[in-house]
Amino acid sequence: MTKPHGDAGIPWGALFILVIGAFMAILDSSIVNVALPRMMTVFGSSTDEIQWVLTGYMLTSGVVIPITGFLSDRFGHKFMYIASVIAFTIGSALCGISWNTNSLVVARVIQALGGGMIIPVSMSMIYKIVPREKIGMALGIWGVSAVMAPAIGPTLGGYLVDNFSWQWIFTINIPIGIVAVILSINYLEETEIQKDIKADIPGVILSAAACFSLLLALSEGQEKGWTSQYIVNLFLISGFSTVLFVLWELSVPHPLIDIRLLNNPVLVSSLLATCIATIALFSAVFLIPIYAQNLLGYTPMETGLMMMPMALVTGLMMPISGRLFDKFGAFGLTFVGMSVVVIVTYYLHNLSLDTGYRHLQVVLSIRAMGLGLASMPLTTAGMNTVPRMLVGRATALNNTVRQISASMGIAYLTYVLQHRQAFHTAVFRENISLDSPVTGIAAAKIEGYLASHGLLGEAAEQGSIELLSGMVAQHAFINALDDTFVVSAVICALVLPLTFMLGKKRVEAERKRQEQIYGSIHN
Repeated sequence: MTKPHGDAGIPWGALFILVIGAFMAILDSSIVNVALPRMMTVFGSSTDEIQWVLTGYMLTSGVVIPITGFLSDRFGHKFMYIASVIAFTIGSALCGISWNTNSLVVARVIQALGGGMIIPVSMSMIYKIVPREKIGMALGIWGVSAVMAPAIGPTLGGYLVDNFSWQWIFTINIPIGIVAVILSINYLEETEIQKDIKADIPGVILSAAACFSLLLALSEGQEKGWTSQYIVNLFLISGFSTVLFVLWELSVPHPLIDIRLLNNPVLVSSLLATCIATIALFSAVFLIPIYAQNLLGYTPMETGLMMMPMALVTGLMMPISGRLFDKFGAFGLTFVGMSVVVIVTYYLHNLSLDTGYRHLQVVLSIRAMGLGLASMPLTTAGMNTVPRMLVGRATALNNTVRQISASMGIAYLTYVLQHRQAFHTAVFRENISLDSPVTGIAAAKIEGYLASHGLLGEAAEQGSIELLSGMVAQHAFINALDDTFVVSAVICALVLPLTFMLGKKRVEAERKRQEQIYGSIHN
């Protein structure tokens, strides 16, 4: 059994090995997006077909995350980490040799079996091998992968696709995965193995049904329609499965996820705050590329480079935040950090077609500073109240919340963006009439410009109308984007009241209470 290194401090070698796997898994979830158009061309796939390259990965990882706590306790964290990296590496190799869309989707599912487990297993193992008084710094280092990878992914993916081929976004994982496995075998120590616990098969089935149906509904709701029978049925299945799962978990001696953990108000506040902070992260990672490429005309590579300073600032702040957390606790860091995120997110509602490249880089970097300061303490404060024996189950719960909140955030922000775009388009069209003198003057100027370039008569008139319609759509989109950032700022602000539950004294008191509760149960 690996004992916490109370005297030696943080086991840096083991931490580095765990960071490798986490970074590789999170990076691959975002690097694929930019390669989808190239895959559609190569395989002759439709948009609906190629979308399953993303959806299949998300659904599979969402299903396997809840069971990682049990698997790690039953077979050991080292064993499960190595197994998950091997599965991820094999899946990556199969993705690289895929010959059509269906084979690629199957390979992505295999890849997700490993990728979905790497994050919670590595996070849980850190809690097993690092003393609690050093956990902030350790998770700050590990958290660099969780925050930087989504921002680096599109840049790296664009570079590989443009200069090599789409297969490289997968095959690049193979040597990294092999190195991670070799290092893990030789340098990681196994944690305690609990051979007496039994598999909670009904819990596995119910959690899989709940997560699968919910994530599928969130991924397809915008396309199918949120009130369509298909999506409503998925939500009903998810809700019904969740209720049965909770009732079952409360009745068995060895639950898949111990629902009694939720009698811990600090952990509940931490989970809610983590959920909201995840949406805050994706509001920039998701919306800014749309703005940069669709409105400002930047290439994926240029967009990625624009967001790179944001990722670097976050990576720099995470270890600093971890060190401060170990010394002062979570409250001050989370309140200040999320306040910065709220203010800057609201400021982003001033984006226009004239916003400069460097200006946007600076604004996003300031926002990333706040997010980097707050994100790790939000999670760690709650996890620090969990008895060590239940850390595996708690990290599985935490990462399930992250997975669902990321999908929920993207789905909701997409809904707001499209709803507000339709609203602003209707307003503009109502106020802009071809009979209006202002519109007539603008149309005449456009016709004159087109005539000077050889387009005369009816063709020039039709061209001016199309250009005016394009301008209406463009301004409606930018207004909708600004509205979406206002909504995102309001969502981010919901974290602030929760930070008052994460003070250092409150966390320590709750940890002692939980240890007494679970100590008496196990005695």
